[in-house]
Amino acid sequence: MKGKKKPAGIKHRIREKKKRERRIALAIIIAILIIIVSASGFFINSMLNKPSPDHSSNTSTSEPKAAIADHLSLTAPNQTFIQTATNTLEQAGYTVDYYPGEDITVGFYRDLPKHNYDIIILRVHSTAAELQGQEYVETPVCLFTSENYTTTKYLYEQLYDQIVGVSYTVPEPPFYFGIMPKFVTSSMSGRFQDTAIIMMGCEGLNNTKMAEAFIQKGAKVYIGWRGAVSASRTDQATAQLLQHLIMEKQTIKQAVTETMNDVGPDLIHDTVLLYDPPEAEEYVIPDVP
Repeated sequence: MKGKKKPAGIKHRIREKKKRERRIALAIIIAILIIIVSASGFFINSMLNKPSPDHSSNTSTSEPKAAIADHLSLTAPNQTFIQTATNTLEQAGYTVDYYPGEDITVGFYRDLPKHNYDIIILRVHSTAAELQGQEYVETPVCLFTSENYTTTKYLYEQLYDQIVGVSYTVPEPPFYFGIMPKFVTSSMSGRFQDTAIIMMGCEGLNNTKMAEAFIQKGAKVYIGWRGAVSASRTDQATAQLLQHLIMEKQTIKQAVTETMNDVGPDLIHDTVLLYDPPEAEEYVIPDVP
């Protein structure tokens, strides 16, 4: 991708300048001082008021669950797709949790493994490109949130490149927090339990960094696009993909191949649907008990 001009409308990751790093470093020093001052009181209070363990969000359950994270509802709403996907999942016996765009925050991603979802559909904006000068260069895949970007929040995660600033209209605002693969592996709470991740956004598999992060965190397979994709195309493809995977019980390879046959080739961006890891090709999503 280096040196190539990207089509209009593609989202891009924003790297903060060195002055941002200095602000972050100063803020971290202040935060450390505050932590040191309050630490003793915190631990004393914790020991005196230690609650009973609550494993409700981490306890595995026989009831299959699926999630639809609909970040695109803020920019490209499609209630028909949401209803179609929900109906397919419910007919197969899944309980479906729906998250509208305003709920797709850093906290949402952080807690995602704790819900023990069997299938997670990420209808979210994403990118694998960064504007450097006048050129776009490839970067690890980044998932958008709807949370406004600021240099004074999530200091640790920003310092270690787990979270970055992103924009739909580079280099103009507004900017939002974006989730990087390092956040998935280092800051998500809990682990996925052989979860199937369906990543609907642009460039979700331009490289395998994000897929590898989800797999390392316990996911079974990660399905996404290599290249830019319109909301209408990814909606159509994902509806077909769910039908093949859930209702027809096809393997990952069969379902992805059939889906591409269903929607046809992308003549503008040469976008194709892929999956990772390769060894998941014969995996079939289990029947609901």
